[in-house]
Amino acid sequence: MNSPTNSPDLAADVRTPAISAEQHKREEDLIEEVVASFDQTPDPRLKQLTQALTRHLHAFVREVRLTEAEWDQAIAFLTAAGDITDEHRQEFILLSDVFGISMQTVAMNNEAYANATEATVFGPFFVEDAPLIEIGGDIAGDAPGQPCWVEGSVKDTDGNPLAGARIEVWEADDDGFYDVQYTDGRVAGRAHLFADDEGNFSFWGLTPTPYPIPYDGPVGKLLLAVGRSPYRASHLHFMVSAPGTRTLVTHIFVKGDELLTRDSVFGVKESLIMKFEQQDASVPAPDGRDLAGADWARTRFDIVLAPAAAAATTAGAE
Repeated sequence: MNSPTNSPDLAADVRTPAISAEQHKREEDLIEEVVASFDQTPDPRLKQLTQALTRHLHAFVREVRLTEAEWDQAIAFLTAAGDITDEHRQEFILLSDVFGISMQTVAMNNEAYANATEATVFGPFFVEDAPLIEIGGDIAGDAPGQPCWVEGSVKDTDGNPLAGARIEVWEADDDGFYDVQYTDGRVAGRAHLFADDEGNFSFWGLTPTPYPIPYDGPVGKLLLAVGRSPYRASHLHFMVSAPGTRTLVTHIFVKGDELLTRDSVFGVKESLIMKFEQQDASVPAPDGRDLAGADWARTRFDIVLAPAAAAATTAGAE
């Protein structure tokens, strides 16, 4: 397959309203001029990216015959996305998510390998240095929600346990918020732990519930304008790593959730839908924990990591 730099000029394939030959030539000449302006880029990959982006952007502008008023609106939209972005909120990640670009990038950079667990979107609410818990510990803290026992294993594609694999987990509370969305500095609904010598892990969290992505900004207004819901299917985030393997960023989803087929960021994979079994308060907890008469849930997630050599390589890189 040809790389973008070797592909025919995308502008030639654009279906535009009837325009004069002179107008067509003016537009074609401009594209050639802009593409050529990157010819001396020292980094071959950067040259490929900038020239391909130029072709695609100009192709879009010509296909829709973008008006100056629409261009002004687009600049205002991007400006607003920048204005609302801060250390806790990344509006551009949300924008990438709702256009499916995040999932497309994930898919290309985590190619299918044997029985390795599928990856999905990272999301904007991961935080470095989450608290360390022991196996069987509690990630929820004081966050509201139904207690949920999560257990599983981490193995390689040959079935060998990955002792000491690092497991990062994070999730929203029952009110639909991650801890960083509050202003009181709380840390809840997130932690990291390490698999035991047999690759097994377990922890207490919260049964995932649906929640909307932040929709009080420009991305939310866009979804409203096009008639799309901002809601995400119920999920629990994982990031799992071990020496010699490809780091996995993924979620697990709740079987039966009505949002599975219309997740706002297209993150659902059939293989990641798990059964969360409801348990009556009379059923003893697996670790004997006193749940103070509350009902609870449990699920199992067995994780398989691809070898590091299976990591997708950047086009043109060694």
